[in-house]
Amino acid sequence: MNRLHAQCFKPLYQERVWGGNGLHTYLGRDLPAGSVIGESWEIVDRPEAQSIALDGPWNGMTLRQILEGHAELLMGSGWPGGKRFPILVKWLDCKSRLSLQVHPPSDIAEKLGGEPKTEHWYVAETTRDAALILGLKAGVTPMDFEEALAKGTLEKCVHSFRTQPGDSLLVESGRLHAIDAGNLILEVQQNSDTTYRVYDWGRLGLDGQPRQLHIPQTLQCIDYGDIEPSPLRIPEIPGENTLLADCAEFTIVRHVLSPGETITFPSGECVRLLHLAKGAIQETSTSRTFPKGTNLVLPYAAEGKFAAPAQATLLVTIPKMLG
Repeated sequence: MNRLHAQCFKPLYQERVWGGNGLHTYLGRDLPAGSVIGESWEIVDRPEAQSIALDGPWNGMTLRQILEGHAELLMGSGWPGGKRFPILVKWLDCKSRLSLQVHPPSDIAEKLGGEPKTEHWYVAETTRDAALILGLKAGVTPMDFEEALAKGTLEKCVHSFRTQPGDSLLVESGRLHAIDAGNLILEVQQNSDTTYRVYDWGRLGLDGQPRQLHIPQTLQCIDYGDIEPSPLRIPEIPGENTLLADCAEFTIVRHVLSPGETITFPSGECVRLLHLAKGAIQETSTSRTFPKGTNLVLPYAAEGKFAAPAQATLLVTIPKMLG
């Protein structure tokens, strides 16, 4: 096999009722004509969706095929070829508000027939009035929540705050949440697609019908002790690294690269996911240049060395669910 390097994949665009055109205007993507694109699945290994490698020795292969045939090179020794890639990466373009929802904690998910899902949001771009809904307001009890749900007044129970570019948020299973209008978000998540909607603001779906709600499941999953959380908001200083997330599923570190700076990731340590939030980077071994918005998998067996022509913000995810 030819020398391994950082692997990029073909984006899988998803229509969503709340989507917009931000993936084109901010990231320069060519989007399907006439479609309302809310999500771009950048790295995914699921039965219903597969990333396809765009270049290199694995060109044209799905992520599943790479794992089944080259698991040791991609993930390291001991990784079962039949096991799914542990992380799913998306871009979310939220032109309007998403539903109020929750993902099931691991101790409840199996009972409900779902999968646990912890995710991290990096806010890349916002409009002036963009906001997020996360957790509950102080003093809200489960009874208050259910009464407001019945009356259609849930907005008075949930915690909302304005967002700004660079905000970082860990949304663990059980945390009630909704992304409000005006946010372009990089989402790094546990490989799951279980979401329980409790409230959809009276909106209709793309088919003109109300979208399905999962009220009994949601009420079992909400962490009622999650009161008024706030984002991690640390200035981006060239040359500095910041730990954005450290949970059971992954760690995420933000690297702010100075103009001309290089960063090297040794081979034989772990598989890494690289997310370019701002600027551009060049892979020195291939001279490939990756623009803002790129998401890459750096295999376990590959060394990665990248240079930043100008200041760049690079997020690096290391999965923990290995074994």
